Amino acid sequence: MTDLTAVIDQGREALSLNAAVLDRTTEMAGNLAVNLVVAILILVATLFIAQWAGRVVSRMLGRARRSAPDPMLEGFLVQVVRVTVIAVGLVAVLQRLGVQTTSIIAVLGAASLAIGLALQGTLSNVAAGVMLLILRPYRVGDLVEVGDKTGVVQRLDLFTTRIIDANNRRITVPNSQVLGDAIVNISGQKTRRIELAMGVDYDSDLHEVMAVMKRVAADHPAVLDKPETWAGVVNFLDSSIEVMLHAWVKSGDYWQTRADLNLAMKTAFDHAGIVIPYPHQVDLHRSAAAPKPRKPKATPAPKARAPAPRARLSPAEKAQAAGGES
Repeated sequence: MTDLTAVIDQGREALSLNAAVLDRTTEMAGNLAVNLVVAILILVATLFIAQWAGRVVSRMLGRARRSAPDPMLEGFLVQVVRVTVIAVGLVAVLQRLGVQTTSIIAVLGAASLAIGLALQGTLSNVAAGVMLLILRPYRVGDLVEVGDKTGVVQRLDLFTTRIIDANNRRITVPNSQVLGDAIVNISGQKTRRIELAMGVDYDSDLHEVMAVMKRVAADHPAVLDKPETWAGVVNFLDSSIEVMLHAWVKSGDYWQTRADLNLAMKTAFDHAGIVIPYPHQVDLHRSAAAPKPRKPKATPAPKARAPAPRARLSPAEKAQAAGGES
């Protein structure tokens, strides 16, 4: 009887323990579900607030700089505000899920050196973006040349600069590369100078050539009066004399005006009888009718010399020779 009572008591204790575990598990699952739902709501709210904060900053900057808007500064600050809001929201989500953010921050602080070395390229791009924003070597819409890339600046981000080239191709350049390379702002000034070199024949009247070039430039409506147009002889080439024209135009009219002046200059030279020479190549060939070179004659071998003829003897000498022989 005693053993049966003990078994019953053990069964009751096991049932009560299982019920306690089940209640605890149910409570934890309920809390986790609630925390997960709250975390999702916080994340959604964070994204919404980030978008709203970006629009507010953009609107404020637009009102503050209404007379001289700066799209580059606006885009950069809007992105910084959005990233900051999203980072704060993610920390709140982790805290709601029970993650000890203080310990994570402590670990990140201890590993800051390793993280800095691993992300030095990314961090250098951020630092370069801030320097570009401060120094302002270019603005959105400027035509720039960075290294071997040329295009119109479309956007400056935290990490990259986006430009569009003449073929409408999007080129993304890291900010550190932009800051470390030579930056040529082609449209940074309001005016540009066209340098047009023309080669004329050596028999040409150079004063007439320069007068024609100045007249063609003056007739074009896009050429500015100030600074004045200049023309002069700059070089003596193998087959021509190089005459240079300097004409000033607005930056936006540069390429079309240059093309127009090239066409008008050729037409004006033709009307004035001014010759634009080009290099000539002359090939010399021996004519078929030309006399062929004579071959040297062979030297004849020397002939053997004939024996000398005997001298004739007189009758007295013959008789004397016969007497001697007898």
